[in-house]
Amino acid sequence: MKPIASPTADRRVDVQTFLNENKFSGYQWLIFGLCFVIVLLDGFDTAAIGFIAPSLVNEWGVSKPALAPVLSAALFGLAAGALSAGPLADRLGRKRVLVGSVLVFGIACLGSAFAGDLTQLTVLRFLTGIGLGAAMPNAVTLMSEYCPNQRRAMLTNAMFSGFPLGAAFGGFLASWMIPQFGWRSVLVLGGVTPLLLVVVMVLLLPESVRYMVAKGQPVERIRAVLMRISATAQQAQSFFMTETKASVEGQSGLGVVLSPAYRVGSLMLWLAYFMGLVIFYALINWMPILFREAGIAPKDATLIAALFPLGGVGAIFFGWLMDRFNGNKIIAVGYALTAVSIFAIGQVAGNVGMLVLVVFVAGTIMNTAQSSMPALAAGYYPTQGRATGVAWMLGIGRFGGIAGSFLVAELARRHLDFATIFMVIAVPGVIAAIALLVKQRVHPEVPSARADAKCAALAH
Repeated sequence: MKPIASPTADRRVDVQTFLNENKFSGYQWLIFGLCFVIVLLDGFDTAAIGFIAPSLVNEWGVSKPALAPVLSAALFGLAAGALSAGPLADRLGRKRVLVGSVLVFGIACLGSAFAGDLTQLTVLRFLTGIGLGAAMPNAVTLMSEYCPNQRRAMLTNAMFSGFPLGAAFGGFLASWMIPQFGWRSVLVLGGVTPLLLVVVMVLLLPESVRYMVAKGQPVERIRAVLMRISATAQQAQSFFMTETKASVEGQSGLGVVLSPAYRVGSLMLWLAYFMGLVIFYALINWMPILFREAGIAPKDATLIAALFPLGGVGAIFFGWLMDRFNGNKIIAVGYALTAVSIFAIGQVAGNVGMLVLVVFVAGTIMNTAQSSMPALAAGYYPTQGRATGVAWMLGIGRFGGIAGSFLVAELARRHLDFATIFMVIAVPGVIAAIALLVKQRVHPEVPSARADAKCAALAH
């Protein structure tokens, strides 16, 4: 049988085959680390307002319903940032948009620390949200485009788990920093750190190699990046890509996402992510206050609430499963279990020890499912529409966060009891699970390992 030539034997290299066949390098771990820190800071800054909310009530004498605009302002910005950043990244590049977005949210978060009233804080949180919303989808897209197919979901989920970890550490730090230095110190930390990160990103973060090939950028630039992964790229004279996902002729960005080939799946991704964020923001913004009203000491309420986003590290296990089995079904099961566990929180308010356990379990399940969604979206779209596909899912989903913030405010206004509030918050988990099952029925998923085998067979 005629031997198969190595990828560089004819000096023409398929970049995804190159990534699949070479060891995951230190350079790729550097990209992973930078994207992880971006998402970590995103989680910290997004959740910070929820942890400082009780201090705002005390210092500025505002009512709980009056907090709804400032709690949701960043979410409106997150939606605007994500919806605009995806098409921009598919046109201008992942790195350029990513660096700009981190710079914006760093400056705006730092400015929030010096707000003098609720109106100023609301405006600055909106600007913070624009930067945050643009940063996350581009970090997900850039990371996924440096991953081998057979490990993409696990690595992308591991990177995205920085978001709930950042939110959790924000709670732990807030519980220590606010009594010591005041609530403004939390926002100072959330602003200065990303500004320092921008410098590192400019110096070390590369552009997506798949994007460079898709845009026909100079061979020398692509080769220089791939040589950081493996020296075998040195002999390559040209680069190309094979797509396991169907391309859409004459379309890019939003045209791909809403094309007949991807439309139903896109809508179901949006619905599932929307419902997941209804749950996440309803709880991350209001749990400290709800727990305090249930008779739990303020410091304990903040610490228990911080356990909820901490559980997102379970997404690494879901990523491993998604690389081997059906991602739609796996995440759907996660959302269904989320509904059960959120309901359970409302039943154990009188037992602090049980409440700690149930909040942690609920957070682990919910954040594992939610943190797995960007990897599912990144694997669903071809390169020509990937950044837009991920960004629009995240952007549309942000309106779920807005709805979640106002939902609890409305439930509190109606004086519903603790158990009923958590029962209502559990319903979106059921809806998210159904949405992913519909996506699977209309667009059956092929596990990445099988897709790789088909692609390799066609290539050879």
